[in-house]
Amino acid sequence: MSDYCAGGPEERPAPTAAADEPLAECVLCRKPTEYPESTKGITLCPVCEWQEAQRTACSG
Repeated sequence: MSDYCAGGPEERPAPTAAADEPLAECVLCRKPTEYPESTKGITLCPVCEWQEAQRTACSG
């Protein structure tokens, strides 16, 4: 099966929050994410991450 998308989604590193480090807020809905606050860039909760993937997926 061929891939119809030119350039795949960005890969995020696996979340590595220490037990005492607070979690970052989702930039869309403000719910806690799986990522520590020290994560750089846009952080999304699992629901918003899934919805964003659906919006940007190929419809081919």
